Amino acid sequence: MPAGVVKRVLLASPRGYCAGVERAVETVERALQLYGPPVYVRRQIVHNAHVVRDLEERGAIFVADECDAPEGATLVLSAHGVAPSVYANAAARRLNTIDATCPLVTKVHVQARRYAADGATIVLIGHEGHEEVVGTTGEAPDAIVLVQSVEEAEALELAEDEPVAYITQTTLSVDETAEIVAALRRRFPHIRAPQSEDICYATSNRQRAVKRLLGEVDLLLVIGSANSSNSNRLVEVAAAGGIDAHLIEDETEIDEDWLDGPETVGLTSGASAPEVLVTRVCDWFRSRGVTEIEPFGSAYEDVAFKLPVELRRAESPAV
Repeated sequence: MPAGVVKRVLLASPRGYCAGVERAVETVERALQLYGPPVYVRRQIVHNAHVVRDLEERGAIFVADECDAPEGATLVLSAHGVAPSVYANAAARRLNTIDATCPLVTKVHVQARRYAADGATIVLIGHEGHEEVVGTTGEAPDAIVLVQSVEEAEALELAEDEPVAYITQTTLSVDETAEIVAALRRRFPHIRAPQSEDICYATSNRQRAVKRLLGEVDLLLVIGSANSSNSNRLVEVAAAGGIDAHLIEDETEIDEDWLDGPETVGLTSGASAPEVLVTRVCDWFRSRGVTEIEPFGSAYEDVAFKLPVELRRAESPAV
């Protein structure tokens, strides 16, 4: 059955797994090898349903709260980071805790603690309820104010002599965040900023890749789960550029009505989506007669993170 009038599919580069996700997923896999199942994981290790199901099949048990893991069990903390209270609860339950927090998220936590220690009010740019925002806020709950939009930045009321700093969630829209930061800088000229931006390299790179792709495609498909912040931002980038875009878990969620008109389809994936899902979507198009499937652009990411120290010590006691 033909896929509408689609003639070709262009693959964005870079796409898919980032170093933090690779590290987090490998952490659970290695913990299962080292300790045997079950290994408990607090929340989704990364925001991708396929990854979670695969790890469940290997013996991982995902729990909503650290207190849901049996006393003395092995518990892996997700890539999104947690509040200090989580570590305290885990210690009280004598859990063998392995911290798979992305190092780039840890950097934001460290900044929050430093700003709070200096007595600053901290403006956290992010999405309310996202696990990363919850964890970061837990570092200094009395000092952090969440801002989600330019409008909220404009409405923020602080004393004129009050020291203020900002930090951001790592998976935001680069363009929207820049607008919020500009508003904060205008309203609070002495606001302190991170030494380097908090939005992670992978989020920025994937958004740039989509922007480069937009002039070549009529439709963009983004592989990622609905709760994946960085995947949703890719859809928004395309929409802002005037291109119809849809977020899909995998090939089963493609609506063939979307393909009635577009000749060139762009395909990318969020930072927590494994490449096997891209292959499956490409095969879906091939089965419908699309033979021109090729990469667009070229980008190489050489970032790599060491596994959590708790795991390295357990695997090699001399470490």
